[in-house]
Amino acid sequence: MKLKITIIGPKVHDVGYRYFLLGIAMSNRIRKFEAHNIKITEGEAVLAFVDGDELAIKAFCTQVETERPARSEVSNVVFDDFQGEVMRIGEYAQFCSTIQLNKAIPVLLEIRDNTKVTPQILEEIKAVRKNTDLIPQIKKNTDSIPQIKENTDS
Repeated sequence: MKLKITIIGPKVHDVGYRYFLLGIAMSNRIRKFEAHNIKITEGEAVLAFVDGDELAIKAFCTQVETERPARSEVSNVVFDDFQGEVMRIGEYAQFCSTIQLNKAIPVLLEIRDNTKVTPQILEEIKAVRKNTDLIPQIKKNTDSIPQIKENTDS
C-alpha cells in the first residue's frame, strides 16, 4: 500500500514534524518512508510518502491523524493514493542527517568565530580581578589617611 499524506497548517515547519513522522513510521515497521517541507498557498505543508504493509500503513495513518509534535499547528491532513517511488527509510534517515548538518554548520562556524575572542576576554577578566584583589589593601591604606592627617596637623 502506498500513500501520499499532506499535513497542512500555519505551523508545521521547524517543529520537528518530519522526524516525528519518521519515528512513527519506524515504530510501525514501515520500510519505505520520506517526508518533505513545502510551501503552499494555504501556508506550510509537510508531504509524507509511505509504502508498506497495509496494516502498518493504517496504524501509521491513525497516529498521524491523532498525534502532533509540540508547537505544531495543523489545520488539515489529507490522505491520497500514490503510485510513485518511495525512498527506503534508512536512506531517508541519512537524508535527514544531511539536512540537519546543513543547518548546524553555519551555527557551529558562528560559535567558532565568537570563541576566537575568548582568550582576549579571559586576559581582560584576569586583569580586572587582579585590580579588584587590591581593593582591600587600598581600603586599609585609605583608612589610615585620617590618622596621618591628624599627625601632620599637630
